[in-house]
Amino acid sequence: MENHLDLMFQELEKDKKTAMIPFLPAGWPELDSTTKIVDAAVRGGANAVELGWAFSDPLGDGPVNQVAYNRAIRNGSSGSSILQNVSEIRNKHSRLPIIVMGYANPLLSYGVEKWASDAKAAGVDGLICVDLPPQEAIEISGVLKQSNIHPIFLLAPTSTDERIELIASYGTGMIYCVSVVGITGARRALSSELPEFIKRVKEKTNVPLAVGFGISDADHVVSVGNIAEAAVVGSAFVEAISNAQDNDYEAAAEKFITALVNGG
Repeated sequence: MENHLDLMFQELEKDKKTAMIPFLPAGWPELDSTTKIVDAAVRGGANAVELGWAFSDPLGDGPVNQVAYNRAIRNGSSGSSILQNVSEIRNKHSRLPIIVMGYANPLLSYGVEKWASDAKAAGVDGLICVDLPPQEAIEISGVLKQSNIHPIFLLAPTSTDERIELIASYGTGMIYCVSVVGITGARRALSSELPEFIKRVKEKTNVPLAVGFGISDADHVVSVGNIAEAAVVGSAFVEAISNAQDNDYEAAAEKFITALVNGG
């Protein structure tokens, strides 16, 4: 059975479109918010979704996502509840690519083989483990691939050619290219070094590239679409939901994604 992430990129390539992938901490703002917000994001034009597996020490995330993660943990979000979220989303959206983004500690605590089996049953298409470099993830990658789950790795502008080649060898589905050095967070402008960085990566692999960290408006999405296959919007999406009028999180999510997809 083909992975939904692969099918999405194949279809978007035919239409010459950029994938819009919002990031949402699972179990936030309320424990039962996740599926509703994903529904709203899809209505707004999201092509896939990245669900954050809440962790108490998310070193790669900026203050906006950290606050959201803390609230999700207080709400009771866990490794089991995020897979329940995935199942609910999959029942509503049979072809939507669902990626889980988390950290090594919760994954190892859950048990890699058990998580891969449970995640496959729930409908997960890919896993990003922020703090697990490919040198330490070769065995985990094999377990994930056996469950038809893509191991998705991160590259930064400071990545050496050797590291790019290593990740190109083990990463599948897509490669997450961090637009700047540092933590997540909305930024006014994309780095002028981003096109050259993406060019370096494309010289080493044919795997689709997603650009994240700092994507916050429609102009950013257009710029990313000129050089890569997907734009991941995280902190700006989380912030838009946080600022929802009358706590109408779904309306805020749909409005924000619609604006990004349709140019403002």
